[in-house]
Amino acid sequence: MPIITLPDGTTRSFDTTTSPQQVAADISQGLASVAIGARINGELCDLNTPIDENVELKIVTARKGEKETDPDALLLIRHSCAHVMAEAIQRIRPNVELVYGPALENGFYYDISFANADPLSSDEFEAIEKEMKAIIEEDRPFTRYELDATTGLAKLEQEGNKYKIDNAKRALETGSTSLTWYSTGEKDKNWEDLCKGPHVPSTRSIGAFKIMTIASSYWHGDANSDNLTRVYGNAFVYSKQLKAHLKQLEEAKLRDHRTLGKNLRLFHIDEQVGQGLVLWTPNGAVVRQELQTFIAEQLQLQGYSQVFTPHIGKLDLYRTSGHYPYYQESQYPPLIDPDQLKMLSDEGCSCGELSNMMAKGDIEGYLLKPMNCPHHIRIYASAPHSYRDLPVRLAEFGTVYRWEQSGEISGLTRVRGFTQDDAHLFCMEDQIADEIRGCLELVKIIFATLGMNDYKVRLGLRDPNSDKYVGDSSNWDKAESACREAVESLDVPWTEDAGEAAFYGPKIDFIVNDVLGRPWQLGTIQVDYNLPIRFDLSYVGKDGGQHRPVMIHRAPFGSMERFVGVLIEHFAGAFPTWLSPEQVRVLPISEKTNEYAQEVHDLLHALGIRVSVDKNDERVQAKIREAAMMKVPWQLIVGPRDAEARQVSVRMRGILHDLGVVDLDTFITALQDEIQSRGKISAFEKCFPSVDLPKDT
Repeated sequence: MPIITLPDGTTRSFDTTTSPQQVAADISQGLASVAIGARINGELCDLNTPIDENVELKIVTARKGEKETDPDALLLIRHSCAHVMAEAIQRIRPNVELVYGPALENGFYYDISFANADPLSSDEFEAIEKEMKAIIEEDRPFTRYELDATTGLAKLEQEGNKYKIDNAKRALETGSTSLTWYSTGEKDKNWEDLCKGPHVPSTRSIGAFKIMTIASSYWHGDANSDNLTRVYGNAFVYSKQLKAHLKQLEEAKLRDHRTLGKNLRLFHIDEQVGQGLVLWTPNGAVVRQELQTFIAEQLQLQGYSQVFTPHIGKLDLYRTSGHYPYYQESQYPPLIDPDQLKMLSDEGCSCGELSNMMAKGDIEGYLLKPMNCPHHIRIYASAPHSYRDLPVRLAEFGTVYRWEQSGEISGLTRVRGFTQDDAHLFCMEDQIADEIRGCLELVKIIFATLGMNDYKVRLGLRDPNSDKYVGDSSNWDKAESACREAVESLDVPWTEDAGEAAFYGPKIDFIVNDVLGRPWQLGTIQVDYNLPIRFDLSYVGKDGGQHRPVMIHRAPFGSMERFVGVLIEHFAGAFPTWLSPEQVRVLPISEKTNEYAQEVHDLLHALGIRVSVDKNDERVQAKIREAAMMKVPWQLIVGPRDAEARQVSVRMRGILHDLGVVDLDTFITALQDEIQSRGKISAFEKCFPSVDLPKDT
């Protein structure tokens, strides 16, 4: 007699084997009508999965009109829609071979081989979607059936799809004793696919969908293997959600930092320099330097000391820290002394033998640093410390290097060389809580100043079933407890995620939603008992004995490159005045006022304001349009009357924002206040208190 425990803690008992569908109906017919799946003891499953023992059960629903849909419901809908799309494509292109089609957090895709057919074109999307609509309208059930390994493999061998045979063998190698299919309809009658599920009850449950795009992919991600076509799509419960999603994608396209970065001349990626290696151009360098100056001021207030460290370090340094070999797959290959390499080569040493020698420590070399922390540790260890010295706070804008796969590199947000606003704090155990609070306060100041107030916190803990973590279990317990207490004091939404910790300690990650609601993982704080042990760090305590400090890693921005990339998209390139590469552009109406325009320019420039003057022969409307395209926040139009009255006509961020005329000295004072306060004081409000700011500013 199974007893079902529901999320609210209530229970329901059944005399015989039951299913989530029956439990939903037992609760209410309304719930049963919107149920599309379930989680049984945490595992997502079909609605008709048999339950013959005591379990914890969550019914997954898809209700039209809800502001947000359960992510579980979207996974079920999208996985099922991937099947419908694959069937529709095979109706139109019967010679293609299916590979696999998973659901994603933001949609789904299906990898398909077109080796025996003409390439797929986006011109065919409409025909495919028409077939998908027909399949959905048929309201066919997703029917699951299993075959034992021998029978299942024989079935696949007979069908002759090598990709499905490979999928099946991989499933069996990981411990499966049988193979599972889903028919979109009746077994042996309708279309079917090798799949472990789960799926929605029927095709009618899928809702609104759209094929988004196609891309090239490779079998098993291997560029030397079969070339495949990846067809992307998305699906939602109802059309309003899909329309909102498509609108967001259009807005995201307009905000794409790669496009804006090029148009606004903020950064450059050069193939001769290398993928994922950023060249900061003058405009982008201004944004980056302003951010560094901003945080450096905060660090000084909090008692940090600035340090500088080299871009490489001895391999043994990273063996001691554990980054080599624990982090080896994300590092550049070690740099070995050329004379030593020649000697080993002359002795017949192979590449494999050389790699083994480096891993075992039988050969020394240098490493492009993947982390700044070992260097900061050696700075701490370079002098004796007393408890009176602690905490020691060392900060650096340190550049690190990671070997990212070429397919994962993207603009500023995924690069191979990046600068962290890094700091490492060495403290006593009873100082941990205060130091974490100081780190959290710094992050809050940064987000508040930049208007990024929609964020949550993810507490990354170790996975008890993994062996990737180093150090004593009791120290891990203390570190996780300290992080948990600090996060609870923040008064923002937070979650705990097992397996998201660094190999040396738990971490606090900040997940920020931009203006489009897209999440970005930015700042991080980590508590570390392990590296001080590995490097044998110490301080003299009140008792005169040697004690071990605790180490806190923190980087509020995370990667400067990634952070600037996020800011470009968050602000759509229209940075607040204090961050803008060009803060003011002076636009003379004609050459008659060029002299006054230059005077205005020189006054602003002398005060440290980033300003230019446009003296070209174009009409002033063209000059305004050009300044708006470059996202210059303030445009000062000057004509003969302005010169006589020593005033300026002011526009903000575009050709429609004509605010009016203001005395030049008044504008300069207001602008200085806005820049120096980093937006806390508004030049607009000081200069034009009776003017309503246009909504599209």
